[in-house]
Formats: sequence, C-alpha cells, structure tokens
Amino acid sequence: MDWGHVLRLIASEELLSIAGLALLLVAAWAGDKASRAISIAAVAALVGAAVIVAPHLCDGASASSVFYGQMRVDAFAAYAKLLIYGSAIAALMVAPVFFERVKEMRAEYPVLVLFAALGMGIMVSATDLMTLYIGLEMNSLAAYVLAAFLRNDERSAEAGLKYFVLGALASGILLFGMSLTYGFAGSTGFEGIRSALSGEISLGMVVAITFVLAGLAFKISAVPFHMWTPDVYEGAPTPVTLFFASAPKVAAMALTMRVTLDAFGTQVHVWQQIVIFASLASIIVGALGAIGQTNIKRLLAYSSINNVGFILIGLAAATPQGAAAMLTYLAIYVAMTVAGFVAVLMLKDENGEPVELIADLAGLSRHRKVLSACIAMTMFSLAGIPPLFGFWGKFVVFQSAVQAGLVPLAAIGIAASVIGAFYYLKVVKVLYFDEPANKVTGKSDWAHQALLALATLFISPLGYLLTKALGALSATAAAALFHAA
Repeated sequence: MDWGHVLRLIASEELLSIAGLALLLVAAWAGDKASRAISIAAVAALVGAAVIVAPHLCDGASASSVFYGQMRVDAFAAYAKLLIYGSAIAALMVAPVFFERVKEMRAEYPVLVLFAALGMGIMVSATDLMTLYIGLEMNSLAAYVLAAFLRNDERSAEAGLKYFVLGALASGILLFGMSLTYGFAGSTGFEGIRSALSGEISLGMVVAITFVLAGLAFKISAVPFHMWTPDVYEGAPTPVTLFFASAPKVAAMALTMRVTLDAFGTQVHVWQQIVIFASLASIIVGALGAIGQTNIKRLLAYSSINNVGFILIGLAAATPQGAAAMLTYLAIYVAMTVAGFVAVLMLKDENGEPVELIADLAGLSRHRKVLSACIAMTMFSLAGIPPLFGFWGKFVVFQSAVQAGLVPLAAIGIAASVIGAFYYLKVVKVLYFDEPANKVTGKSDWAHQALLALATLFISPLGYLLTKALGALSATAAAALFHAA
C-alpha cells in the first residue's frame, strides 16, 4: 500500500484531527476568553476540509479504498461531507451570541463540533462495520456533551441525559446487529458481506439486517425510534439543535444509504419493507405529532421526523434515481433547517431572552417584516408548497418511487404531506393574522442575518436555478455509491 497516496486521500480527516487537537490545547492554555478565536479557527479548518473533498465530487470517476477496504473515498462521501461541513460552519457562526448572553460560551464548543464533524466524515466513508462504529461513536460522544452544554440549565442537562441513555441503547442494538452480521456473513467489510448475501439468505441474517437498521433508525430519528428527538431538540441549546438537525442527520442518512445499498444491496427485498414502514410511519407520526405543539423548537423536531420519512421514500426505491433524489432532498433539507433554526435564534425579547412559544410570535409581521417573511418562506418550503424549493425535494423522491413501481407509497406520501401543511400554515397564520403579542423586540446579530438571508435565498424560487447543477452532483454521488455496489 502506498501510504503517501492514502494519506493524501484522507487529508480532510487529517486536517480536522490536527486542528481539533491543536485547538484543544489552545482552549486548555488560553481558556474561555479565546473561544471566539478558536471558533474562527474551527470554521477555517472546516472550510479547508471542504476545499480538499470538493474535487472528489467534481471528478465522480475517481474512487479509492483506503486502509485495506476500511474506508472509501468517492463522490458520494464527498457530497455528504460538504453538507456536513457546511452545517457545522453554520452551527459555529450562530453560537457565540447565544452562549455569551448566558455567559456560557466556552472554548470546548468549537472543538466538540470539529471532532463531531470528523466522526461524521469517517461515517460516510466507512465500508467496514468496525470503521462505521468508530465514526459513529466519535460523533455521538461529542454530541452527548453538546446537548448538555448549558450546565446551569435543567432542560439542557435533561436533554443530554436522555440523548446519552437512548443513544447507548441504540448503539447496543446496532452492535448486536453487527455481531450477527459478522457471524452469518463471515466478514465485517461491506464487500465481503455483499458477496456472502448474493445467494439465499438465512433467517438469522434477516434478523441481523433488522437490528442494524433499527440502530441506524435511531440516528436518523425515524419512527419508531424517534422518541428522543422532540425532548433533545427543545432542551439542547438552539445552536446545538441546529447542528443536530442538520449535520448528524446527513451523516446518518448517508451511512444508512451505504449500508443498505452497498453491504445489503443484493437483498433489497429483505430491507425494503422495513424502510417503507419507517418512511410512512415517520411521515404520519411527524405530521400528527406536530399539530398540538406550542413550542417552535418541538414543532421543528417533528418536522425533522416528517422530512426523514420523505427522504426514506427515495431509499425504498433502491435505485440510482432514488439515491440521487435522497441526496437532492438532503441538500435542500439542510438549507431549510438552517433557515428555520437561525430564525428561532433571532426570536428574542427586549432582554435578549429567547422566545420559543408559537403564540408569542403573534402579529410579528407588523414590526419585523423581513424576519416574518423568511419564517413564512421556510414554513412553506418545509410543507413542500410550490414555488418554494422544498417542493422540488419532495417531487424528486416521489418521482423516483413512481419510476421504481412504488406508486402506492408515493400516493400515500403525497396524501400525508397534506397533513403536514396544516401545522406549517398555522405558524404563518399566527405571524400574519393574529393580534400582535409584541414579545419579539430584541435585535439580531449580523451573522444570524447573513445566514438567514443565504438560506432563504436558496429555498426561494431562485433555488430552481440550481436544479440542474444540484441534480448533476446528486447523480454523480449516487452513481459512485452504486458503482461500489
């Protein structure tokens, strides 16, 4: 093995590792007063990592296995990493103002985000069960600390504890499925597993696949393993919630795609039924669960569950078109999530305290016209109402399902999306038609305004100008995944 070539291929992971360790030392020596400088350095490291991986996406034909088949550097991994790094940068940009208000901005925050991004990068490149688990746990360990980052906030401590306990349970389920897979397939490598499953499959292997998918379903917060999502999203600090709703979601979904379409790709009929159930259940539970919510962060949590269900429709298709549709939807979903949670961060009263109750947003459009318009556009886009760009994400996944012959699944998904439109429209109704509550009177930071403007422009009708480029990149990434299979 040419180790020089290997180290060049994983340069992004090396950069994040070195930057994380170096900034950890700086945090230890300089203390919390250097937190802003460390955040800026962390953003620079993530930008550098994105620059390193971008050529792998542009040159879709180049794909290499490293460390004796433990990881794969290809266009699929590069696409997912770019979304992950972008989400992490957004989480770093919005954090200082939020944490400084409560005097909790600590130097460890950007370091934890860097190590979480490193773990997620390993996850999306993993082609072995062992590498998969290492990346997953590196991300999870950082995430548990981030959820409980506000030491003096009971909700944050509760969110961290719930996430840790349920995450440990999910890891145990996943490990059990991995051990069964190794026992029946005789290999932990995806290529070896795929070869072992090319013939008739045993009942034990069916059980193994079920347990692996159950463990991964927790990470993507798909029903019935979604129970942690509303509590953690509400209790965790809002910048952390933004991070949880975007980067780990992309990483876990990409990992699920690689495991099902690569390792278990020869047994589609075994896991397809599980994915269809999880998809429909997530769409329905996410929509119905959001209807009675009074907290905007909990509503966005159920919205996240709902969107996971739509994304899984593309996976159920088990075709290159379905995979490309999932990747297109993920890119649009990240932009909608960033817009939604940045808008929540901008909802503050005159003392700078966050305003999270939907009722307190009544009549916001009377004195915060631009912010209200951005929130309304985000809600319409999440609902999939044209001409907002969120419609395109739903359209491509439904189209892939119809092309794969899953017309009933697409029909039920379209019908269930109408339920989701109700609670999104409820927020818009409160903003524009209720009597003003005059609660949101605090000023917004420039970083929040810039991020909200960029994300809103992307999900606006102007986003359709990117459909051709985004579709081409998604198709390139999906082709790399199926080439590996």
